[in-house]
Amino acid sequence: MKLNNVLFGTALAASTFYVLAAKPAPVVDISQQGSSHLSGSLSEQLQSLERKLDARNKAQVMVQQQLNELQNELNELRGVTELHTHQLSQVLERQRELYQELDRRVSQALTSTSAPVDTPTYNASNVNDVVYTSDESENEAYDRAVNLVLKERRYDEAIPEFKAFNLKFPNSVYSANAHYWLGQLLFNKNDLAGAKTEFEMVYTKFKDSPKISDSMLKLSIVEEKLNNTTAAKRLLNELIAKYPTSSAAKLAKPRLSNLP
Repeated sequence: MKLNNVLFGTALAASTFYVLAAKPAPVVDISQQGSSHLSGSLSEQLQSLERKLDARNKAQVMVQQQLNELQNELNELRGVTELHTHQLSQVLERQRELYQELDRRVSQALTSTSAPVDTPTYNASNVNDVVYTSDESENEAYDRAVNLVLKERRYDEAIPEFKAFNLKFPNSVYSANAHYWLGQLLFNKNDLAGAKTEFEMVYTKFKDSPKISDSMLKLSIVEEKLNNTTAAKRLLNELIAKYPTSSAAKLAKPRLSNLP
């Protein structure tokens, strides 16, 4: 009995050993596990990169849309600016024409007043180019003085207005005109000294003024009345030489021939 137990145990042990020897032990492939892990990480990185690229593309599209909108707004602003510039140039041109017309009428009004008999009347409309200004107070002051002559024919009251204008705006674009018209008003009142001062101001200070030829003619008449014949001749000769086609020069020629 004991022998059978021993044989049975031996057989069982041998059988177990055989089974264990026949069945190989499980093998874990470490490299395969690492490859799987790396593959998963790379996939996540690619997905993250795709998301970032997609977000960047959307941002670029949005920025481009904003740039297009800004460009359209800029084009609209340019169009509006060009339109306003054109309209402003038309307004300024109209204003310049109005001042030319004002000066023409002032000239006609003054030369038709009760001046001394031997004072020649002439039309200075060919030299009425007036430069405008954007200073409203300057425009208003000049208009007020001119309107006293042109519309209201209050010549005595226009004198202090022109004087005040010349004091307040000594460098005005209307200065030459203002001095000329003041000289004209003073001349008509037979204030020869005052008229001479104003005409000389135009003659000496405003060399490029369109009123200079008329001022020279008027100044020569003042000099003649003050018995300064030599000075009158010099002014007339200079006027004819420098402004031969002006209406003032045409009037100067017969006056010069009549001087002793």
